Amino acid sequence: MEIGLYTFAAMSPDGAADGAGHGRRIRNLLEEAELAEQVGLDVFGVGEHHRPDFVVSAPAVVLAAIAERTERIRLTSAVSVISTDDPVRVFEEFATLDLLSSGRAEIMAGRGSFTESFPLFGYDLHDYDALFAEKLDLLLRLREQVRVTWAGRHRAPIDDMGVYPRPHQDPLPVWVASGGNPESATRAGTLGLPMALAIIGGEPARFAPLAKLHRQAASRSGHDPAPAFSINSHGHIAETSQGALDESFPAVSAAMNRIGRERNWQPMTRSDYDNAATLHGANFVGSPQQVIEKILFQHGIFGHDRFLLQFGVGAMPHAQILRSIELLGTEVAPAVRAEVARRASSPA
Repeated sequence: MEIGLYTFAAMSPDGAADGAGHGRRIRNLLEEAELAEQVGLDVFGVGEHHRPDFVVSAPAVVLAAIAERTERIRLTSAVSVISTDDPVRVFEEFATLDLLSSGRAEIMAGRGSFTESFPLFGYDLHDYDALFAEKLDLLLRLREQVRVTWAGRHRAPIDDMGVYPRPHQDPLPVWVASGGNPESATRAGTLGLPMALAIIGGEPARFAPLAKLHRQAASRSGHDPAPAFSINSHGHIAETSQGALDESFPAVSAAMNRIGRERNWQPMTRSDYDNAATLHGANFVGSPQQVIEKILFQHGIFGHDRFLLQFGVGAMPHAQILRSIELLGTEVAPAVRAEVARRASSPA
């Protein structure tokens, strides 16, 4: 199993409008990525947002800086909001990143859980699903063909034009990210694309049918072996379970309640947070051993190929984030990989 991290690079509200603060957060982010590679993690992802509480709006730029500081770790968006971007430009940017990194780039394509990019770039939210489907189609066409002829409803047509540079990897990996939409699971499987399922609330076992839908759709469409499946979840690791909860709750609850006020969610309480950190909950907050047990428990449900922990949910101190990364890489990842390998080699 691949184990890695992704982040939205959260900012504290009082520092959100401060350019110097943005610079510090991005520099800290580069240090976090360097440490992730040093402790042996497989993947580092950066999300795209266009709002004051997250600092990264251009994942490819940040990932390019990380590429020059690392040698092995895979570099992915988490996600690229292709619904409101130009797939040609996204492909060109990530092809360039792939060349800079000697073949470590990935695109995680998604609709986006926030909607600020739609009015910002002149798109209608009523076209939410249609935009994603059409632009994903173009993105896949671009990676399959050097010269492209294509037409759709939401973008000007392309008539036998080349798109350059070409990436180091052939094909450039494209994942479909979903928050639990069955149609997304079926689409990804039918297209033979790996899928990243974000589970940030509720009981994870209830999402098991999506993994089945993804694999069944891939099988029906002749994709053998089935494309990879990833679980992406919130979390924080400290030496003790209580320490992890105490360190992360203030920042996480502040961030989630701020978003919740926009969406009419009930406020997050400490009891809610503690319950989500239990074995059957959605969050991976705890000691290394607790997180090991939870990843393996979910692997028994999903049989997934990759696990990505979203760290720094809310504006947490940089030192705490670094320690969480260190524990994930040095204690959690080796134990999980060893047990998953043992299960794979054991008789059914």
